[in-house]
Amino acid sequence: MVLSPLIAVAAASIIIMLGILVQRDHRVAFLITLAGLVSSFGMLFRVYPIQGLAARQITSLILVDDFAVFYMGLILVATGIIAVLSFEYLKQRAGDHEEYYMLLLVAALGALTIVASSHFIAFFLGLELLSVSLYAMVAYLDGRDEGIEAGIKYLVLASVSAAFLLFGIALIYAATGTMHIGTIASRVAAVPWQTGGVNPLILGGFGMVIAGIGFKLALVPFHLWTPDVYEGAPAPVTAFIATVSKGAVLVFLIRLGAAIKIQSDPSLFAAFSLLAVLSMFAGNLLALFQTNIKRLLAYSSIAHMGYLLVPFLSGGRIGLSAAAYYLAAYFVTTLGAFGIVTLLSGKGREADRIDDYRGLAKRHPWLAGIFTAMLFSLAGIPVTAGFIAKFYIIAAGADSSLWWLLLVLVINSALGLFYYLRVVAAIYAQEKEPPGTQIRKHAVSLTGAVVLSVLTLLLVCLGVYPSLLIGVIEKTVLRLI
Repeated sequence: MVLSPLIAVAAASIIIMLGILVQRDHRVAFLITLAGLVSSFGMLFRVYPIQGLAARQITSLILVDDFAVFYMGLILVATGIIAVLSFEYLKQRAGDHEEYYMLLLVAALGALTIVASSHFIAFFLGLELLSVSLYAMVAYLDGRDEGIEAGIKYLVLASVSAAFLLFGIALIYAATGTMHIGTIASRVAAVPWQTGGVNPLILGGFGMVIAGIGFKLALVPFHLWTPDVYEGAPAPVTAFIATVSKGAVLVFLIRLGAAIKIQSDPSLFAAFSLLAVLSMFAGNLLALFQTNIKRLLAYSSIAHMGYLLVPFLSGGRIGLSAAAYYLAAYFVTTLGAFGIVTLLSGKGREADRIDDYRGLAKRHPWLAGIFTAMLFSLAGIPVTAGFIAKFYIIAAGADSSLWWLLLVLVINSALGLFYYLRVVAAIYAQEKEPPGTQIRKHAVSLTGAVVLSVLTLLLVCLGVYPSLLIGVIEKTVLRLI
């Protein structure tokens, strides 16, 4: 019963695969995808009351607790939104698209496995399910050389990440004799970090695991080719990479860090602090020079991963709650931003240049307002979820006296404001005559507009009344403290 959400997603992907053998139908594949995701999400409500009594350990690999259930719900909702946006996006393009939904479900299954992993083997299996599906999704569209290039680059990045992870896991196993996170934590705790008696294999292993996870999260200096992948991938796939893929890996990192008390080791703490500072500065400074929306959002996501490391380093109830809230707000905002790009992308090319959005307020006033709200949230402007999320991070950092990291965060938030406002200015600027490079006015799907409107409403609700979500989050992190 506890594994039923994962089983439902896996079953939906198998049904689509078998259905392709009988009759190809884009709409049917999409409906099966939605049915599988909705069924999986509904089963979480049967799983959650069980977790009110105790967390369920499935063998030594999977731990389904409140923390895992919360992020499973977030991943399923995000995947459902991406599926809806993908349907409208792919409908405009020639070719067969049923396999896309099978890949999407398998990638979601990998992400669900990652967030419930209590063992390095389960984590690696989930990561490979996620990554191998994304190789094909990034290069999915026919006739796009940039898509094939992006797919190859993502393959190289994921392969290097896997190599680092496997070598690091092997070193940890050699030192502890186990790959179960809880057991590793107890054996590491037997020799406190502060005494300097920790096995060098453990430190080396964790160092390589950090490098592997750094590639998946696109932390600097492991961000090589990430903007190229964002630019070359189809817009819905880029949204999936920026949210579900990164979010799942970050959740595992939070679980791992909480278990081994990463804040107590000066070397690991310094390593993550350096990654946070480099990611914030490099992400924001490089975003200043971008004229491509997808590349701009790619560098922005690098900076946001740096922001998320601040509450991760803070630890404790406030730090973990702040990280969870920020991740939820980031999901909503990033899905909305890439959703706009998806809806405005035509059959010929994607709406990925800033000039494409010049005069958008005149052509599509409603979409212009939604995009503005998403950009304001990314910048941390009040009355949006992004503002509360950054405020929560600052509170967590102040609680742990991470003043220098907070100073870096504030400086970089100011830098980020500049390039977000540059896009907003283009949205409300006068359209050039003749239109030139702009995407001409075309019909926007009603389904996509409704999805983006709901995301905007949720964005404002989380910014005005965040206490409901915060209350849920604080209950989920209690098991990690």
